[in-house]
Amino acid sequence: LLTKFDTISSGINAEYGQHYYITNNLRADRMATKTQKKAKVVDTDVEMKESDAPKPQAEIDSLTIEDIKDHISIIEKSVVNKEPRFVLRVLRQLASTRKRLNDAVLNHLLKAYISDTYEFKGNLLGYFPCAESKDEKSHARSVLTEIYIHLLGLVSLLDNNRINDAIPCAQELINRVMSVNKPTMHSLGARCFFYYSRAFEMAGRLHEARTLLHGRLRTSTLRHDTEGQAMLLNLLLRNYIHYNLYEQAEKLISKTTFPENANNNESARYLFYLGKIKATQLDYSEAFKNLNQAIRKAPQNAAIGFKQAATKLLVVVQLLLGEVPERHIFRDQHLREPLQPYLQLTQAVLAGDLAKFSSVLEKYSDKFMRAGTLTLINRLRHNVIKTGIKSVALSYSRISLADVAEKLQLDSPEDAEYIIAKAIHDGVIEATIDHDKGYMQSNDSANVYGTNEPLKAYHERIRFCLDIHNHSIKAMRFPPKSYNDNLEDAQKQREREQQDLEYAKEIAEEEDDGML
Repeated sequence: LLTKFDTISSGINAEYGQHYYITNNLRADRMATKTQKKAKVVDTDVEMKESDAPKPQAEIDSLTIEDIKDHISIIEKSVVNKEPRFVLRVLRQLASTRKRLNDAVLNHLLKAYISDTYEFKGNLLGYFPCAESKDEKSHARSVLTEIYIHLLGLVSLLDNNRINDAIPCAQELINRVMSVNKPTMHSLGARCFFYYSRAFEMAGRLHEARTLLHGRLRTSTLRHDTEGQAMLLNLLLRNYIHYNLYEQAEKLISKTTFPENANNNESARYLFYLGKIKATQLDYSEAFKNLNQAIRKAPQNAAIGFKQAATKLLVVVQLLLGEVPERHIFRDQHLREPLQPYLQLTQAVLAGDLAKFSSVLEKYSDKFMRAGTLTLINRLRHNVIKTGIKSVALSYSRISLADVAEKLQLDSPEDAEYIIAKAIHDGVIEATIDHDKGYMQSNDSANVYGTNEPLKAYHERIRFCLDIHNHSIKAMRFPPKSYNDNLEDAQKQREREQQDLEYAKEIAEEEDDGML
């Protein structure tokens, strides 16, 4: 028995030792595999870091040239097929293309795609010298391609603040644009006029471009150039507003019609200018409506500067209307910092604190002047005083005019008496003035629901909803007229199939009758 027990135990120990050996080997293999994987990860990290190294400028320039060559091929395709939408595709990428332009790229493009017969080619090459450039033969291209390359040169001059060179370059570009009358030229020509006006604006000579813009607007209207009409009308309004010629801008608006088929960007600009003109002419309700529509039509994830300018003006117009701007406007990520002065201004107006209003106006007067809202903000002083009078009338049943002047920080009781009388006449407060004893007697507040105020509020909301509905209907895209023809053909086909089915049933019934 002992011998058998020793034999069995030795066998078990041998099997256990073999199992332990195998387990240790497996653990060692796993550890080695993990180490190799970590080494591979480290190697890949090193390779990624090496691949993230900045590319040489020559390689970046060659990639830029290849992208612009693709744009040129699209423009040529647009000329051959007479499809303006291909040119729009190229113009949408202009914002990203302009960031990669330099003298070497433009020198290569000018030599390759501008014909030698073009007289201004030498001047363009002089604007963008390149020591390492090679002499290349110019390829035979359409006029639109040459204008596009010329436009890239003008954009580069403006981005580098070379205004003295940009002015003659812009004038020559516009002369070339005006000599072409093709539907495919409308979008590209409108963009050329924009940078033409921008060059004169940066040079401080914006008034010199006004005559040419007026003449071109007439030409675009006669040619049914929708893009050109929208762009030129906005440029003229910007020109007038720049020099505070609001009456002439109003006359231009009354004698022209903005095209309904214009893109949303130009529509948003037009509504913004229209709102600014209406606000200056004291038509705050119309200005509020136009500015709201401008912000709604603006791009959602771009045009941050436009949204900031439109929102600043909208806040001031709302305060002039006696309304309170919504709180979420001041909490927006892109508007929080630029609207900080306007938030303090709103708080001062709501509190009726004339001292705080004056301090905010004095502190941020430079920012208000740059934004073009200082004139409108100066009108808010009367609103601040009205708000203060309203709070005083609610707090006191009777108060002397001297105390009102002291609380509102007015110069004299006579000024307080005049302001209170005007507030009573405008319906801001319900009170009477005793001129002999020099005090103001507040009346009991009337029931608001017994007046026309709820009716006016509902009317404004209904009109706002109807405007949204109308603009949504206008912005919808409908299928072409040929689609209706296809529908008619399909309907005739269904009727024919129904007739065939009925005829087959009749034949089957006749056969059944014959069988009977």
